[in-house]
Amino acid sequence: MMLLANKSIAPDWAKMVCLALFLGLIPIKFAIADKMVVPNYFDAKERLPIAEVSSIERIRFLTTVDFPPFNFLDQTGRLSGFHIDLAREICIQLNILERCQIQAVEWDEFHTALKQKKGDAIIAGISITDETRANYSFTRIYLELPARFVTQKGNLISLADLKSNSGLKVGVLKGTAHEAMLRSWYPKSNQIPIDDRKVLFDALKAKDIDVLFGDGLQMSFWLSGKESQDCCTFLGGAHLSRDFLGSGLSIAVEKGDQSLINALNYGLSLITKNGRFDELYLKYFPNGIY
Repeated sequence: MMLLANKSIAPDWAKMVCLALFLGLIPIKFAIADKMVVPNYFDAKERLPIAEVSSIERIRFLTTVDFPPFNFLDQTGRLSGFHIDLAREICIQLNILERCQIQAVEWDEFHTALKQKKGDAIIAGISITDETRANYSFTRIYLELPARFVTQKGNLISLADLKSNSGLKVGVLKGTAHEAMLRSWYPKSNQIPIDDRKVLFDALKAKDIDVLFGDGLQMSFWLSGKESQDCCTFLGGAHLSRDFLGSGLSIAVEKGDQSLINALNYGLSLITKNGRFDELYLKYFPNGIY
């Protein structure tokens, strides 16, 4: 696979590290890998039709460089991340690696690039909505980004406590989907909206709040970083809601390109079933997000 990076749109490395640490209709199944929950969106008994790839001249994946750990430029300026490795693995499974490329472009250039045949597939986390479905066709979901609770280590708190009027202070980032989700799912909890992420995390470390509710990806990186000072841990499991958090991550192609969708879905299914998806997940999310 040829890896191409447009350096002119890259933020500096310090910003990339900061982003990585402080990132703000198929039933999901889970598997355990090394005692960690790994999402699985393909049933082991499901048999997708073998993809016909002989007519595919090439697959040019488009992405960005500002969504670590999914896609970013490493210290050498090389395009890297979960999405980059995932695209490569799909091409390996389809036995077309020599016909695959991946290139970084600006977010607002995706639609034009597909229309002008400058790219074939977008692997960058485009949300599946009525609006985007008008322009793109989407593969099966390969990852949802859950909401999670975090609390101080040693706290004897349960999710049942949060569902009752226990008086526990639950911090959440103000004005976010997570605030709306917390209000809907845990209406009796004592909710403390805070409009700054760092202040929110500091409040948990200082025990000014008992629990924090927010993006599982952001909190996974915070928990594993120096900023948390090893204070805290996840409470309970993943909270998934397509109403509040969207449909999850999938690959977008030009509207109606069903042959490419079939090929990409087949590649994703093989990666899931042979364990390569688990390996990529554990590589980029060593503390898990589920």
